[in-house]
Amino acid sequence: MSAGPKALQGSLSLLSENRAAFAADQLRLLEAIGECGSISAAARKVGISYKTAWDRIDAINNMSDQPLVRRSVGGSRGGGTALTDHGRRIVQGFRALEQEHEFFLSRLQATVHSLSDVAHFMRIGSMQTTARNQFRGIIKGITPGAVNTTIEVAISDHRSLTVMITEDSCARLKLRPGMAVVALIKASAVLISKDPDPMVSACNRLPGTIMEIAPGAVNSDLVIDLGAGKTISAIVTNASVRDLALVAGQEVCALFKASSVILALIDSAVD
Repeated sequence: MSAGPKALQGSLSLLSENRAAFAADQLRLLEAIGECGSISAAARKVGISYKTAWDRIDAINNMSDQPLVRRSVGGSRGGGTALTDHGRRIVQGFRALEQEHEFFLSRLQATVHSLSDVAHFMRIGSMQTTARNQFRGIIKGITPGAVNTTIEVAISDHRSLTVMITEDSCARLKLRPGMAVVALIKASAVLISKDPDPMVSACNRLPGTIMEIAPGAVNSDLVIDLGAGKTISAIVTNASVRDLALVAGQEVCALFKASSVILALIDSAVD
């Protein structure tokens, strides 16, 4: 295995015994969606719940620079779920890595459209944190201050996050424009407003549409569609859901402070 880019060697290391299961579970779900065209049928096929399936798909889409799964609603057949072209490339690339391990370098160049796509997906897919919201992004700008630094992170062509960290953290992580990072936001830090442009001090205001409201004993778990395959989760009290009369399909604004965002570096070996 002496030939080939360093990133490919890094991606193959994720097929080790302690990490393969996480990526393999996601790939099995993606394959089932491609075969079934339905998230409920795909969930049954791989033996997980409907909600677990959507949680995994939302996480996959948020951590990819392009959505892997696209859902449609309405229509004569009631909508459905399908892999995007990017999603199909990821599935094909992963299976090629498994089947052609002995000759992966030469074979993958012929069977996978973009080898870096597969490497990125496998590398960032291994990250496990307690933060529900995880977005892969690219640093677009850094504005230093006396104590804190403000960083702009693009998570899609039309969506950016504002992040505030200390000058010390910025220097220690050697952050610079163009670097790939993961932005982490706890669902409990996300506020919901029915006003599309609320007068609040929170720097991050992401308009979207409520996709799902899952009530619990005290709080409800909201999933907001931000467009471009991205979603964000928020934990809201049941009383607030009632008071605001929140329902699926409603347009809202997800709000959170710049200081509520944590940045994590993606190994430069896969950039």
